[in-house]
Amino acid sequence: MQRKEMARVAFTRELQVNWVSFIADFLLAGMVFGPPVAPFLAASGAWLLGGIANIIYFMGNHVCPQPEMGLDLAPPFIMAVCMRCYGTVTGLLMTRLLYAVTGGKGFYWLSQYGWNGAALASVLMMAYPLELAAQIFGLWDFNNYVVTPFGLITGLAWGLFTMPILHGGQRSQLF
Repeated sequence: MQRKEMARVAFTRELQVNWVSFIADFLLAGMVFGPPVAPFLAASGAWLLGGIANIIYFMGNHVCPQPEMGLDLAPPFIMAVCMRCYGTVTGLLMTRLLYAVTGGKGFYWLSQYGWNGAALASVLMMAYPLELAAQIFGLWDFNNYVVTPFGLITGLAWGLFTMPILHGGQRSQLF
């Protein structure tokens, strides 16, 4: 009887779902695939697909400071966010894949350093707003080759701090 009970407990542990991790991955998948797919959905002419594209564009308009600068993927429809925002999403995706490979082990995961890691991540995440401010103040014009790396730095910093928190690593160690 005890052996059966141990097998049941082991089986139950394998089936447990980390809901925070699952929801974070679901949202990241939407951020990765939504913006570049939206123009193709809109261009399809199908009512349902156009409605899905409208939802993606609505979200893009509310999270991106310059959605009108999106890439022209399916003329006349553009990507739902600018490349600065998509660079950020790319950085998050890269860190998620790195976390999947390393399991949160490595010196570069910033959350393991507590408040010092949070401070470093915050400084690095300022790349995005500083570039946007420089553009607004006329230091340079919008250029995809300029804005994408700034977004990427922000996404990498954000991901290097949050992935261990969202996916299990040092959750109790931070605060």
